[in-house]
Order: sequence, then structure tokens, then C-alpha cells
Amino acid sequence: MAGGRRQSRRRAAGPVLLPALLLGLCCRAAPERIRYAIPEELGRGSLVGPLARDLGLSPAELPARKLRVATAAERQLKYFSVSAESGELYVSERLDREEMCGEAASCSVSFEALVQNPLNVFHVEVDIQDVNDNSPRFLRDTFQLEINELTSPGARFSLGVAEDPDVGSNALQGYELEKNGYFAVEVKQSQDGSKFAELVLRRALDRESEQSLRLVLTALDGGDPPRSGTAQLCINVTDANDNAPVFAQDRYRASLREDAPPGSTVLHVSASDADAGSNARITYGFGETPAKVLQKFVVDAESGTVTLQEALDFEDTRGYTLLVEARDGGGLVAHCEVEVEVLDVNDNAPEITLLSVSSPVPEDAPVGTVVALVNVMDRDSGENGQVSCEMSGEAPLSLVASSSGGSYKVVTASALDREQAGEHRVTVVARDRGSPALSGRAALVLEVSDVNDNAPVFEEAAYSAYVAENNAAGAPVLRVRARDADAGANGRVSYWLAGGSAGAAPYVSVEARSGAVYAQRSFDYEQCREFAVAVRAQDGGAPARSSTATVRVFVLDRNDNAPRVLWPAAGAGPGAVAAGPAPFEVVPRSAEAGYLVAKVVAVDADAGRNAWLSYELVQAPEPALFRVGPHSGEVRTARAVSERDAAKQRLVAVVKDHGQPALSATATLHVVLAESLQEALPELSERAAGADSAAELQFYLVLALALLSALFLLSVALAVLARLRRAGPPAVLRCLGAQRFSAAGAAFPADFCEGTLPYSYNLCAAPGRAVAEGAWLPPPPPLPSLPAEELLGGERCGKRSPSSSAGAGEPPAEPDAPQVCEPARSRSSPSAGRSRRASGPGSSAAAVRGERSSGCPGGKERAGDAPCSASRQAAAALRALPAAAGSASPDKF
Repeated sequence: MAGGRRQSRRRAAGPVLLPALLLGLCCRAAPERIRYAIPEELGRGSLVGPLARDLGLSPAELPARKLRVATAAERQLKYFSVSAESGELYVSERLDREEMCGEAASCSVSFEALVQNPLNVFHVEVDIQDVNDNSPRFLRDTFQLEINELTSPGARFSLGVAEDPDVGSNALQGYELEKNGYFAVEVKQSQDGSKFAELVLRRALDRESEQSLRLVLTALDGGDPPRSGTAQLCINVTDANDNAPVFAQDRYRASLREDAPPGSTVLHVSASDADAGSNARITYGFGETPAKVLQKFVVDAESGTVTLQEALDFEDTRGYTLLVEARDGGGLVAHCEVEVEVLDVNDNAPEITLLSVSSPVPEDAPVGTVVALVNVMDRDSGENGQVSCEMSGEAPLSLVASSSGGSYKVVTASALDREQAGEHRVTVVARDRGSPALSGRAALVLEVSDVNDNAPVFEEAAYSAYVAENNAAGAPVLRVRARDADAGANGRVSYWLAGGSAGAAPYVSVEARSGAVYAQRSFDYEQCREFAVAVRAQDGGAPARSSTATVRVFVLDRNDNAPRVLWPAAGAGPGAVAAGPAPFEVVPRSAEAGYLVAKVVAVDADAGRNAWLSYELVQAPEPALFRVGPHSGEVRTARAVSERDAAKQRLVAVVKDHGQPALSATATLHVVLAESLQEALPELSERAAGADSAAELQFYLVLALALLSALFLLSVALAVLARLRRAGPPAVLRCLGAQRFSAAGAAFPADFCEGTLPYSYNLCAAPGRAVAEGAWLPPPPPLPSLPAEELLGGERCGKRSPSSSAGAGEPPAEPDAPQVCEPARSRSSPSAGRSRRASGPGSSAAAVRGERSSGCPGGKERAGDAPCSASRQAAAALRALPAAAGSASPDKF
């Protein structure tokens, strides 16, 4: 029998494959729907059809297109699968048309075939053709009938319906009754197409001759070969009950809403019986009725009221046929049919299924890109099942209905921009046309992936930074910041220098990650006041995008430079050592108040307030004589010069800036009060000696002390020699009396009052130059014996002691005659003598040496001055000693 079934399946599959091939050819012209037809009961792994070929896909395209099947109903998806290698559609589970579709005349399975790159959907429908794999089956194996012997021929008795799940020609076709002399079977067809058997009495029964009958009832279908089912008829012949119950109608019809609550009355059936007594008492009940119908309805035995027992579901069963029987007390039975129509109620909201979602979607996806597939289904019928679909929410998406009802594509309606919206949340709303309308919702979240379509943008196009000079190397200058609207590596910004003003690159550096700009070295306002660099910000995308910003750094001044005195020269200050002769200014004694003496010129390398200079006179022998302009630096006389003012004036001015803290410098100016340069030269010589450095001054002080000691010893020795000379010198010392002086003659008077070194300046003139020569004096002519107090006393040269005597051959000087000093004449011109400033070291030194040889300032005594004394000459010699030491050789010294 199994072999015959397989042969029947092969014969059935043969005529099915040809329509499937023709259907596949048609699908190429209309790729939106592909149809296949296969018989049921195919084994697992059976070929349904070349799905990939029918979709126009080559085997080489299959890995990239990722062909697969999907459906909103998961129970339908389990029956079929597609091969990833060949793209052919196979049966993945046994197909039972009766289980899948029940009593429906046609049975098909619909699903979607999805392909990627690009995303598209195709609708596939597989028709399941019936195979005669089910035999007709009676609800009961045995039928018990009691028929009165008085039953007239032609009486009919319902035997119910045999069930056959198959459809079409394989369904139930008729009934056959075992041959007998009393009964025959006839086939009746109801309005719903079902066929039931009626037992017809052909000849009157005779209980006395035959009390019971056992017959076999056979139900046959139209399959090839046909299948059949049997049931036993047990007929008992009873005593006469002349009248059977009669229903008011042979067929009752009723309509009931599917939302009717249990307990609702469906309808009333009624039957009458012409008999009397117990034979006329009628009870109602269901005849041969399927079990699922008996679960839904119940009939009252006495009243005949049919009542709903369980809730109805239009989507499960749209109508019921009830077989109600009326039985009298004598056992006679009458039957009627009750057809209950279930009315649809809009009790099912549309169901939305997201078949496929392509998320994330790149933001540069073109308009019209399919991003999701949506399937909508409503189990209701009529207007209650008609669904309209829309999308709510602010998103650049739209719904496009597919050619087959119930499927939609979600496509991009406009360009996407991740920087404006990283994801789009929309709600797909499906609404039916029922009253009231029901709706279903499904949330769709679509993420947008980033594309490097934004360059970094600086917060400012140009940055300015202010850094005080003398900053530490590595000090932060400022931080630049650029923002990139992209995400991930596309939005990761790095910084570097991209150029700038000439020489600006070594000054700063930028940190690649943070954008912090650091100083590479200490800035100096005096060298560089501002510079600019270009900073580039670049993201990590491929290709990378970048932008630049200008960073301008302004160096702020600090008070790090003290004022520098340009005049008087720095060599004139107290700290200068052997820097040459100091400048001087000659102010006539006839100068009035406001007379311009000099101008202190100073500069400051700083700027702003740090370079604002003010002048102040901080040291002067006579503060009331001079004043300095606080802003101009001009040194002027504050009053008229008088004869009482010292000839030499040493002025110290301080130059101060306005920085915090303030820095300063000093300028030393030597002023000589004289009518002419020649008159000022002696004072200048004294000033030159005092202008030496502290070290030289200390040296000369030590040297002067040594010379004074030597002078004291020499004086004592001379006194001893003078006393010995009176007694007559020994022969060995006679040579000392010969040529006591040099050929040039004595340059120092033999008599002096103040104890000084016997040292003098001689002016030796040669053609074109003046040479000063310093020499130790030879022993003087015989001196009178002088007491020590007179020798070291403070008397003036003009008041010689009467006890003093002149040397040999020289007349004694008159006591009242003043000592006259002959000045050595300088070769300088009169104009040079009137000059306020020495023209050079040579000329001024010669003038000083010439005037020092006389021992009097200016070469002559001023009116009102005391006579020249020997102490003044010795002091002049001491003051001229450093100048002479500069020109005299050590051996002469």
C-alpha cells in the first residue's frame, strides 16, 4: 500500500511540476510574486523550485545577495528553506494540507524572499495540492436505530456525515449500503457542500418475521485508488408508533456575533407529534454532530432552545451546522438542520511585523534606499480587515506599499545627516476600517552611521594670547579648540603647527591631543614683540579633513631693563676703571639762574610705563645751586653762581623708570665753575686724580703713606747731614756736594711750610708735543737748621722764619715779598681754553701737567687769594701723582 501511495504521489507530482515551471517563467516577467505548486506529504528535503534562478540571481551573486526567506507567521516559515549555495527552495518539514488549511478548497503558503545589497523583497506563494491520503471516517463505528414495524416504506432516517479531510475529487463522494431486502441508502448534499447519508425504507418491516437487522454502511471518496470507511447499522424493529415527530422547519438559520457572550440564546426549534400519551412526548437533542460543535452549543431537551456555550471566533470558524433531533416517547425521531452564521466583529487589531531592518544606515545613503520591510496583517474580514498603514514621527523616511497587499517598504525620503540626528525613531501605525477602528503600532529605530563629511571647526578663527616676557620655557600660552561634528575617528581631532610668521616656529609648540600651545623658550619683548603661527586641526577620517586658525601671540613688556645713560658716558661713573678722562662741564661764574649746564641723556629698552624716565638730582655739594628737569634731564642752575661756590662740583643724578619695581641708573657730571678753560684746568687735574677707581685710590693712598714715611726719614737724614756738614763732611760724602740739581734747574722751591713729598712736575717741551717728566729732586742746597715744629708747621711760604737762611750763592728772600709762581704755558689755543668740555685726553693732560708745574690753579693767583704756599704745591704734586705715574716709567718712579 505504501508503494502504491508513492506511485500515486509521483503521478500527482508529474502534472504539478509543469505548472510550477510555467509559473516560474511568468515570475520573471513579474518578479514581485513567484508561485510554485507541490503535492502535500512531500518528504523533508524535497525540491520545490529553483528560487534563485527564478529571481534572476546567478550562483556567483548568492553569497553577496544573502538570499533568505521570511514571513510574518513563524508557523509557515518552518515548512520551507532555501539553500545558501544553490538558491533552490526545499521542503524542510512534512506538509499536511489538512493540518495546514483544514477544509479550505485551496491551500497555499505565502512568504517573502529577501535579498541584500541592495535590499529587496519578493513574494513567493506555494500551492499545496491535495493527495488522497485520508479515508472517509464515520463519527461512530455503530449506529443504533429503532424502527417501528408500522413505518411506511419511503421513511427516511438520517445517518449523519462521514468525514474526509481531503478536498476536491479526493473528498467524500458517496455511500454504499450492504445489500438487503428492506433498506437503501441515498446521498444528500447540504448547502455548505457536505454530503450525508439517509437510510430509506423500501419495504415494510415485519417485527414478527425479523426483529433486527445488521448492515454495513460504506463511505467512498473519489481518489485514485478510492478510499473508504465503514460503520455498522444495528436496526431494531419495534412495536408500532404510528406518528413520528414533525419539525416546524426542515432547516433553521440563525446569525450570531462573534463577541456574543456564553449563555446567549441562538434560536428555538420546535416539533410536534400526532400521537398521544408517551408517544407524543418529545425530547430534543443533537444528532450526529462533531465534537467541536457540541463544545460550542447546547440544546435544552424540553424546550428545544439552542444556547451558546463557549465564545465564538469568526477567524477560527465562520459558521456551524447543527443536527437537532426530536424524539417522541415511542422512539420515533425527526431531524432538522440549524445553520448558525458567525458575524465578524472588529476584535483584532492589525499586526505589524518588521521583516528586516538595515540599521545602521550610512548618512550618505541616496534617497530611496530601502531600510526596512514591514508586513501588516489583520485577521478580521471585510472592512474590519482592510488596513491602511502610515508612519508617525519626524524622520526623513516614508512608506511605500508593495504590489502585494500587506507589505510595505520603508525608504529614505530625503538625505540623512547624522550630525543633526544620530538615530530616527518612528512609529509604524496600521489602522483598519472597522467601527470602531483598531490600530496596531510598531516602533522602528534606525541608526545613522557616521561619514566623514565635516571638517574640524575652530571655536575662533583667530586667537590672541598675551604672554609676559621672561616666561619659563614650557609655560602654557593658550589652548585652541576645534570641534568636529562627526563621531568616532572621524571626530577625533589632532593639532599641529602649519606655519606662521618668519621665525615664529621655534617659539611655541602645540600638543597634538589637547591643542594646548606652550612656549618653547623664554620670550624677550625687546627682541620680538609679537608673532603669529597657524595651527591646523585635522580629524582621523579617511580621507582626513582639516582647518586652520591663526594664533597671534603678543609679548608683554616687563621692567627688566634698567635705564642706560648715554651721556655722561658710563666711564664717568664711579665704577669705571681706567676708562679715560671723565667728561666735564665748565660753567662761567657769571651764569644766571636757569643756565643750561648739561643734559643727561638716557634710554630704556623697555616700553610703556617701564620706559618712562624721570630724573632726579641725588647728590651735589651745593644742592641749591643746580636742579635737573624731572622729564627732560636738563641740568640747569637754580640760582646765580657766586664766588663763594666751590670751583669743582660733582653732581650725581639718578634716572628712574616707572616700572614695578622701578629700576634706576646714575649719571655723574663734573662741573667746573670758571670763566675759561685755562682757569678750569687745575681743577680738572684735581678732579682727574679723584676720578680713579676705589682700588687705584687705595693703591695711591698706600703709596702716599709710604712716601710720607720716606719723606720723614729723609727729613731726619737731611737734618743729620746738615749738622754733620757744619762739622765738615767726610771725604766719602764730598761728592754729594757736586751738582746737586739737574740741568733743568730746581722745579721745586727749597723752602716749604707743609710736610709733603719733594716731588714736582717739570714741563719739558719738545716740538709738536709736551712731555711731563717726574723725577726725584736732588739734594737741595744747604738748608738752615730748622726745628721740627717749624719744618712741619702750617706757616705760609710768604712768612719765612727769620732763622732760615738761603743756600750758598743765593740771596735770602725778602720776608714780606710774596712767593710768585711762574706758570708753564700751554700750547692750547684761546678757543680751546674757552671750551666747556675737554677735547681729548692728550690735550687736557698736557694742560693739566703744564698748569700743575706752577703749583697754582690757572697759572696765576686769583684776586683775593692767599699767597701760594709750599703745602699747596706738595698737595698738587700728590694729586698729579697718578697722572704722572701713567706717563713715567717705573724706574723713574
